[in-house]
Amino acid sequence: MSKIKVYRIRKLSADFEMPGDKSMSHRSMMMAGLADGITRVTGFLPSEDCLSTLHAMQALGVEIDSISPTEYLVHGRNGKFRAPGEPLDCGNSGTTMRLMAGLLSGQPFSTKLFGDASLSRRPMKRIKAPLEAMGATIHCEGADDRPPIEVRGGPLKAIDYTTPVPSAQLKSAILLAGLQAKGSTRVTEKTLSRDHTERMLRHFHANLVQEGTSVTVHGGTTLHAQDFKVPGDFSSAAFWLVAASSMPGAHLKIRNVGLNPTRTGLLTILLRMGAQLRESVNENSTESCGTLEIIEGTRLKGTEIGGAEIPNVIDEIPIIAVAAALAQGKTVIKDAAELRVKESDRLAAIATNFRAFGVPIEETPDGLIIEGGAPLHAARVPSYGDHRIAMASAILGLFAEGASIVDDTDCIMTSYPTFEKHLAEVLDGDTASKFAVKWPFRKKAVRPAVEKAEKP
Repeated sequence: MSKIKVYRIRKLSADFEMPGDKSMSHRSMMMAGLADGITRVTGFLPSEDCLSTLHAMQALGVEIDSISPTEYLVHGRNGKFRAPGEPLDCGNSGTTMRLMAGLLSGQPFSTKLFGDASLSRRPMKRIKAPLEAMGATIHCEGADDRPPIEVRGGPLKAIDYTTPVPSAQLKSAILLAGLQAKGSTRVTEKTLSRDHTERMLRHFHANLVQEGTSVTVHGGTTLHAQDFKVPGDFSSAAFWLVAASSMPGAHLKIRNVGLNPTRTGLLTILLRMGAQLRESVNENSTESCGTLEIIEGTRLKGTEIGGAEIPNVIDEIPIIAVAAALAQGKTVIKDAAELRVKESDRLAAIATNFRAFGVPIEETPDGLIIEGGAPLHAARVPSYGDHRIAMASAILGLFAEGASIVDDTDCIMTSYPTFEKHLAEVLDGDTASKFAVKWPFRKKAVRPAVEKAEKP
């Protein structure tokens, strides 16, 4: 079983460039495969989750040429995929399964999608209801509408749909189906979720209409090939932003990171907690990116997090909880019940692991109450097969006296393959710590990024 061992550090000074954004890497492959013409995708994240999407697109007849592990030429099929010869393996990726369900709903064949044990516990009812209202049939083999799922596609009709909760995956599945439907499909959210799909659809020349928290896509729209550069992943940067913000005297620079305003709610929270942070934005036609700098780490103060800002920071809650544990005073996180149906029950996982480190923490039905500033001691904790729990626990270990171990860390490969390398650089760079070491990096065999697909 893989594990990560970390030690207390006394200083942090780092200059990192993050690997490609996971959300945009998924979407770039799907939309380039749906478009007509050839799209060059650069900055792709070669993580297990994103490779699940790449391999699924190949199975649907999309020819993908590998230039390097992060650069591909995607030959679009102009909206017409080939029926796969076998079920599509989505691995651990809920994004792959939910967005592919929308993509496949308008195709004239049936496709089965399955995943690992973790993905098989995640509910699919949210996508099932609207996609079936559009004319597809979604059969869930698991109890309570859980995977594996079978998507029986066909002619679709447009719908006007209000989502029960803000969810970028749900919104994206409906919009991808709406491209193939008759009429105009509108999706409305109570609070705007992350808008990568909308931005990328425009990048591929779709005509979208945005009105407040509603977005409308017109059926029969043809996407056109357009080269796309994936910026660095903000959610990966979040682990180091919290670590540096919370350590007095620390300095951190992160370059070429995505700064989409529907993604960077963590910055607002860190500033509210007292972080000394500088942001430099370089605008481009699709997604903002730029440089983030923690000028000098300090002792943060507790805050309250909830309501409309939760959809913007849903993936960052585990590392926000670390900031809360290290801050002075109480932090209350609420309205985050969605975390109970992620790769793990993240609220329960955070509470259990943080108690092991000595953090006074209370789990509530939709959040956490954390009393920050308690002395931390080393602990050995599980990852629960959840990449964000694994990485958040490792960062917390950097502030705990002694040697801490996080078990079962293979899951980190789903989103941040270079996390261990960056962690080792931070440990090795802390020359003030007698524990500063490098350890042999775990090597894990994964499928090749591209296996030549047969031409239809």
